[in-house]
Amino acid sequence: MPIALPEPEVMAPVADTPAEVTAHVQPAVEAPEPVEAQVQAAPPEPPAPVAPPAPRIGEKVGFIQLPTKPAPKAPDKGPPQKGPPQRPATGGRPDFQRGRTDNRNFRGSGFQQGRSNFGQTRPAPGQQSALQETAPSEPKIVLPESAVVITLKPPIIVRDLAAQLKRPPFKLIADLIELKVMANVNQAIDESVAQRLCAKYGFRFEVEKREKRAGIVHAPVREVELDKEDKTEEMRPRAPVVTIMGHVDHGKTTLLDVIRKANVAAGEAGGITQHIGAYTISFPHPERKDEIQQITFLDTPGHAAFSAMRARGANVTDIVILVVAANDGVMPQTLEALSHAQAAKVPIIVAVNKIDHPNANPMRVRQQLQERGLVPDDWGGDTIYVDVSALTKQGVDKLLEMVLLQADLLELKANPNRNAKGNVIESGLAPGGPTATVLVRKGTLHVGDVVICGQYWGKVRALINEEGKRLPEAGPSVAVKLLGLNGVPEAGIEFSAVEDEKNARMLGEQRALEARELSKEARAKVTLETLFATIETSTAKVLKLVVKADTQGSVEAIVEALKKIEAEKVSLEIIHSAVGTITESDVLLASASKGLILGFHTRIDNGVSDIAKREGVQVKLYAIIYELVDEVKEAMAGLLDPLLKETVIGAAEVRKIFELSKGGNVAGCVIAHGRILKGKVRVMRRKNLIYEGITQSLRRFQDEVTEVRAGMECGIRIDGFDDFQIGDSIECYSVEKVAAKL
Repeated sequence: MPIALPEPEVMAPVADTPAEVTAHVQPAVEAPEPVEAQVQAAPPEPPAPVAPPAPRIGEKVGFIQLPTKPAPKAPDKGPPQKGPPQRPATGGRPDFQRGRTDNRNFRGSGFQQGRSNFGQTRPAPGQQSALQETAPSEPKIVLPESAVVITLKPPIIVRDLAAQLKRPPFKLIADLIELKVMANVNQAIDESVAQRLCAKYGFRFEVEKREKRAGIVHAPVREVELDKEDKTEEMRPRAPVVTIMGHVDHGKTTLLDVIRKANVAAGEAGGITQHIGAYTISFPHPERKDEIQQITFLDTPGHAAFSAMRARGANVTDIVILVVAANDGVMPQTLEALSHAQAAKVPIIVAVNKIDHPNANPMRVRQQLQERGLVPDDWGGDTIYVDVSALTKQGVDKLLEMVLLQADLLELKANPNRNAKGNVIESGLAPGGPTATVLVRKGTLHVGDVVICGQYWGKVRALINEEGKRLPEAGPSVAVKLLGLNGVPEAGIEFSAVEDEKNARMLGEQRALEARELSKEARAKVTLETLFATIETSTAKVLKLVVKADTQGSVEAIVEALKKIEAEKVSLEIIHSAVGTITESDVLLASASKGLILGFHTRIDNGVSDIAKREGVQVKLYAIIYELVDEVKEAMAGLLDPLLKETVIGAAEVRKIFELSKGGNVAGCVIAHGRILKGKVRVMRRKNLIYEGITQSLRRFQDEVTEVRAGMECGIRIDGFDDFQIGDSIECYSVEKVAAKL
């Protein structure tokens, strides 16, 4: 063929000559073929070189020449070009090495375009990359050595950093926008950005590093400090807390009205006065007239709250005013209130009310209370008696003066500069949420403090006094209504102000869980039947009793009979004795003192039995006095360690030994004396103890029996013992627990 011959001569110089020579040679060779000339003239690219040999495994086939980074300052440049890059004018090929990588069929043109595009689009600058590029050019931050160091664990959240800097979060967000960093309060920022933010406000920032392989370690929960001991130099005088008690219709409410100088009953009826169960008055000191002192009165309905507080180990009352009507004298509830006050070991001031009544007899009141241990001070005792009249206001000022003088003798002090601690007087659920009237005993309670109260907690939203006014704080011996708890606490429970809200919530949840578990378990206290079981856990050898009877003579007879019981190791304490039915107050008093209630010819009020079951208090009713005394003696003896007494029931002599096919031996015996029962036995050999155990089988002929009498034959098999010998004696005995005698 005429065209195939000159091809080697033309192609040889192409590979070794410049592009200009190749361009001149090509038209001369390809002129005879006009079609091939048109094809070669159409593309501007030079002709493809000779295909190189296929690469071997591991041989380098080429490399990509990445463009250099742009100059750091290029303000006049336009925005980065989007879309596919333009082909270079030299032929549209990327910066590959020519020759070996131009025509790789296994790579494909798409791969080459993709790699070339990647090489051109990767360095496209954005906002963050621009910030990173410009960072090195900025001056280095120099802070004084005395700069405060702020430490945070990664991730660095904007909200946490703002809290450390004590700046509002929106201020930090504005600073971040100036740094071209877009982040909200819940997002994390880089360490370098945080350092620049802190440096702006004069702080040094450091990231808290974790140890290697330590993982995420949560900060240990600090123990909630509920109370601490106060130093003597920090103590300041505080107002006395006074509780008024007495029988129904003896003038307690009227006396409270006079002291408060306001009609409480009318205010409550009209819905004007806000009753919070406590209030504070100011009164001039009897000796220092220019000094105004405060007195806090607790208006506790009945004695439920008083008993509940004492049952939890907190005596919030400093002084008790016992109101007794001069015309009625000492009544059952008077004695009940007296028992509560004496059990709490609180000073008592007797207010003999209604001395303006025509039938008033103040001397009779003194005589009745003297028998109860309240000897008047003018009779050589230490109990203050004040004759008052709530209607005519006679003697009221003297009563308040006596309260202040008694308070001076007690030297009541508290530390106001500490976290508050006190007790709940009463609680309820109002339209705005749970409320609790609290009495502060130590420290000062502020609005905004975190309070833990039993299983409930919360932040104090408001403090309201008895006049309905909001207070910013409440000091020692001040009673206020507290708003902000997440539940209604029980009356008498203790509250404490704490530092950390998170720990308070955890402590409240833990107490709620414990309360639920405790409610599932039966609360068993001391009963006459379970005294043996409680000996090991009980350390106090004291039996406390509440005695109620139908007549005063019966009460005195029972008390005298019980006091005559002589015991050296166990003592008997009658915490309350009165005439009447067994009431809820009796149950609460017995529960607080961990005692029993004994009733003689009396009954239990409606609903009191359920309360007694809930509180774990046992109530015993008697109709014969010597049965009551005998059971009390048994209960007192039961507090002592019981004696174990063994009684031998009978004995059998081994005459023959039978071996069983299944293993084991049976002793063929004759009952020598007494009787043999199924139960505890012991094997005696020549008057020496060989084995003690339990009868496994007792047979007479082929019948299983429970008892074999003297002179009869039987087969005895003992559990765990087969080493019988002829002549052994098998004794049957019983062990009895006998209460120790007083």
